[in-house]
Amino acid sequence: MSDLAVSTGLLDRALRRVTSLWRDMAGSASAGAEEDFAAQMRACLEARGGEVSARARAAGLAQAYLDADHAGRGDFLRALASFDSDPDAVRAAWEKVAAATGVAERAAAKARLRRALEPPRLRLLTQFTAIPDGVKFVVNLRADLIARMKGEPMLEALEGDFRTLLAAWFDVGFLELRAIDWSSPASLLEKLVGYEAVHRIRTWRDLKNRLDSDRRCYAFFHPRMPEEPLIFVEVALVKGLADNVQALLDEKAPLQDPRKADTAIFYSINNCQRGLDGISFGNFLIKRVVALLSAEFGNLKAFATLSPIPGFRRWLEERIAAADVALINEEEAAALRTALPPDLALPAPATDGAVVAPRPPAGETSVQALARVLSRRMAVREEAVAKALDPVLLRACARYLLAEGGRDPKRARDPVAHFHLSNGARVERLNPRGDVSEKGWRESAGMMVNYLYDPAKIEDYHEEYAGEGKRAASSAVRKLAKGFI
Repeated sequence: MSDLAVSTGLLDRALRRVTSLWRDMAGSASAGAEEDFAAQMRACLEARGGEVSARARAAGLAQAYLDADHAGRGDFLRALASFDSDPDAVRAAWEKVAAATGVAERAAAKARLRRALEPPRLRLLTQFTAIPDGVKFVVNLRADLIARMKGEPMLEALEGDFRTLLAAWFDVGFLELRAIDWSSPASLLEKLVGYEAVHRIRTWRDLKNRLDSDRRCYAFFHPRMPEEPLIFVEVALVKGLADNVQALLDEKAPLQDPRKADTAIFYSINNCQRGLDGISFGNFLIKRVVALLSAEFGNLKAFATLSPIPGFRRWLEERIAAADVALINEEEAAALRTALPPDLALPAPATDGAVVAPRPPAGETSVQALARVLSRRMAVREEAVAKALDPVLLRACARYLLAEGGRDPKRARDPVAHFHLSNGARVERLNPRGDVSEKGWRESAGMMVNYLYDPAKIEDYHEEYAGEGKRAASSAVRKLAKGFI
């Protein structure tokens, strides 16, 4: 079967199917400029009439946003942002708090201050929950806001309100964990394909392979978005730590008996809703899945990931540009030069018509030799070159994961590393040539990493990383990073 090309429109099908219902509820709805949107919003806040009228107004406002073009939707968000707290009311309420004398009077004044501080736009957003798929609408609205808020203080303040509201609505206590398998509804399987961003699902056979009896897939759902996964994880039940994702996803590989597996490999974790960025439930998902798998398969001894390292190649190129001599020594560079196929060396000038073997550039440094190899992806498909490159990448990758930080030096620079370390995992093993796809080479120079989740150590590792920035790692990986940690 041909590749499963899933358009952006497919992902919003559940929302689009209710637009006609919204039109019916709202009567005539028209999209206009910022002032027109503001007028509709004021009508919603005035709350004239009963519940049916309120729902009709909310549906009309939602439909007006959906009918607007890109610029019009920006006007909608700016109009929404303008419904901020009344500064005069806030000032008066604060003066009441400052003037209060008794405990009871001060408590009452603080309650009035809290009400004054609450912006009317929060009430507007809450009104959307009364219409079909209204929660999904609010999630999508925040996704649009995130994409266009940079440099606009009012939109950035509005985004903070969105985040606070959605964090309460999507508290993990409200979420339902469900297994997804081949018998799940086709519409849900289509969404699984569309939301998979780590290792693209190319065919129905590929999808079926990922949902076979030696695999598991789990997702969190919200009761007001029952057909929309929020985040999902794909798991392979295998023997030992997996070290190559192409082998792990090989459709022709024989089916394994999950009762004989000793390791659960989490090989793909995907957040599905852009509008829920920054609202974390991935750590709860992993812990819940560990508990479920432990109960189902008593033979499982280890729970680990096979994860990409998406920032490694970029960091490596930065260090090469800075001529970082710690990346590679002359002995390793010489091994690379010896292993390189002829087309990766500069041709030597011919002498008296004789054919002279290609040679590396004169005066090439060790770091330049590394750069020359990394510039050609096909080079790592040569076994001799790959073997010469492996120790260099292993050492650099250990340094990147355990020693490199971003603006916060205590936080791992790599986003996937930060996610797993903050969830209480440890860096267990590095795998050169773990992902030999174009994407794997471009982002991670082919490297992958196993993060191990040890149920007995998860909380300790989490506390050490969150509090002190200490990054848990196996002794083998720490040895590779010696001198930098």
